Amino acid sequence: MTKAGAAAASDLREALSQVQKRLQSQPSRTWSIIITFYGDALLPRGESLWLGTLHSFFEGLGIADGVIRTAMSRLAADGWLERNKVGRNSFYRLTDKGRAVFAEAAERIYHLKVAKWDGKFVLVIPSTESDRDLLRAALEAADYGAPGPGLWIAPSSWSIPEAAASEITLRADGDPADLRALAARAWPLAEIAEAYQLFISTFAPLLAALEKGATPSDLDAIIARVLMIHEYRRVVLRDPALPDEILPEHWPGHAARELCATLYRHLALPSENWLDQNGVDESGALPQPQISIQDRFN
Repeated sequence: MTKAGAAAASDLREALSQVQKRLQSQPSRTWSIIITFYGDALLPRGESLWLGTLHSFFEGLGIADGVIRTAMSRLAADGWLERNKVGRNSFYRLTDKGRAVFAEAAERIYHLKVAKWDGKFVLVIPSTESDRDLLRAALEAADYGAPGPGLWIAPSSWSIPEAAASEITLRADGDPADLRALAARAWPLAEIAEAYQLFISTFAPLLAALEKGATPSDLDAIIARVLMIHEYRRVVLRDPALPDEILPEHWPGHAARELCATLYRHLALPSENWLDQNGVDESGALPQPQISIQDRFN
């Protein structure tokens, strides 16, 4: 190996270690990583997975089999997965609930769409007869922001949730700087920006090592891919996807997305190789993916 190749390999080991340290610094979320594995790695190939495949994956993270079994039982009890026993082997399939939730998340993760900005906000003002809890839940689910008590806002091109259809709605415009400041009050943009910056600092060294020519093992590639999507998902699902005109300057969400997409393409082939060798359902080896994994962020 050349000196440059050895340096790239060393950088890769350090970068992978940093990614795993990031995981270890958080409260245990094995169940959440399993959902990411199913949504990102499994769904393009099917819906059912042998428990042994997950054991092989988590062995690379140093997570014990008992922890995985507990997490799978929790996911089954909560309606995310359903178990199918074939002889002594256990297989777990995503339920309709699990597929629906990840399908919705996938749109935000892989195909983020930002509505055009016409310079106006829609304001929703609840009436005195409104069910405030129901209205709040509907507006939060639709990513509306709340700059103050009793007021909800969104870019005017966004749809109004059915639960708010009978509420007072107004449209307002103003000085661009004032609208940007209003957006910063309505949504936790500073917190989201900080989370994006942490994502970048965690995964940028891994991309740098790969671009220097380092070659990850298939296991390292699937681990890095799943943990990256796991971390990115946690941030992007909190991001209201506001138009650039009302975001803070130098919004790190753009750089985070570019990093995620580029790194994903680097990891796609070796991570899919791991699934070819280790992915098993009730019929045997998992089928080939029904989509182009490398084009997923396009």
